Amino acid sequence: MTTPESDADAAREALAALRAEVAKAVVGQDPVVTGLVIALLCRGHVLLEGVPGVAKTLLVRTLSATLALDFKRVQFTPDLMPGDVTGSLVYDARTAEFEFREGPVFTNLLLADEINRTPPKTQAALLEAMEERQVSVEGAARALPDPFIVVATQNPVEYEGTYQLPEAQLDRFLLKLTVPLPPREQEIAVLERHALGFDPRDLTEIKSVASAADLAAGRRAVAQVHAGAEVLGYIVDVARATRQSPSLQLGVSPRGATALLAAARAWAWLSGRSYVTPDDVKALARPALRHRIGLRPEAELEGATPDGILEGILAAVPVPR
Repeated sequence: MTTPESDADAAREALAALRAEVAKAVVGQDPVVTGLVIALLCRGHVLLEGVPGVAKTLLVRTLSATLALDFKRVQFTPDLMPGDVTGSLVYDARTAEFEFREGPVFTNLLLADEINRTPPKTQAALLEAMEERQVSVEGAARALPDPFIVVATQNPVEYEGTYQLPEAQLDRFLLKLTVPLPPREQEIAVLERHALGFDPRDLTEIKSVASAADLAAGRRAVAQVHAGAEVLGYIVDVARATRQSPSLQLGVSPRGATALLAAARAWAWLSGRSYVTPDDVKALARPALRHRIGLRPEAELEGATPDGILEGILAAVPVPR
């Protein structure tokens, strides 16, 4: 007979095996994989930012294979319509009635590739899906599968023909993860794999090592992770410090603070603890908050970055002991 504790331990081991399985197809990028696992545990969405060619799409495809999740990819373009994402009513001549044809959003893991290349109207079509886990068409609400997570990508260096994501939509993402260029040793390892015949389009060797039941058990365990009053106060102090920073015109909202708490609890559980420490908060502060703050123009001209500002705030806010 299993117990909640044994289920949680088995789920943690399965998710650890998941990260090892992803490494069979993607060299390095362990922090990004961990961030995606945290998002799955928190029912959150992720914004991936990286230059083309750093395996963003391969990473998400491999993750879905290790979890045996339904996966769909949408290439966002300037002519993409909201119905192309959510689905629409289609007239059936045989029955003389309109029937709903599901869009790609009806999946477990949706890759929204280059989300900033589509107009705001189509970007907004994802808002209800991301927040409410449902799609409304002609007044009827249709629930999305569980789990449901959106992983959106954007290119940080090319802005021609793009539409900047509004703050309201950025706030829907639990984490913003940066996918860096690999160091020399890892790039050599990538080339060695390709020289031996690795095909990124063929993921048949990737095994499903974690199930939906493991994910559900992990979520239940994360919900039991304790966050003491001193940790909660620390998170609030960090959020309030962003609102008072002279370099920022937009600070972290209470929703951002709750997102940081959720991510820190998931990280604590993955680390084998049943309680959150200030170090957990520090570890997740940048990915959880970097997209929720807005720099003043003069700070940008001086070369300031969101991560740099957050680094200074974390260094200045007293850490509870």
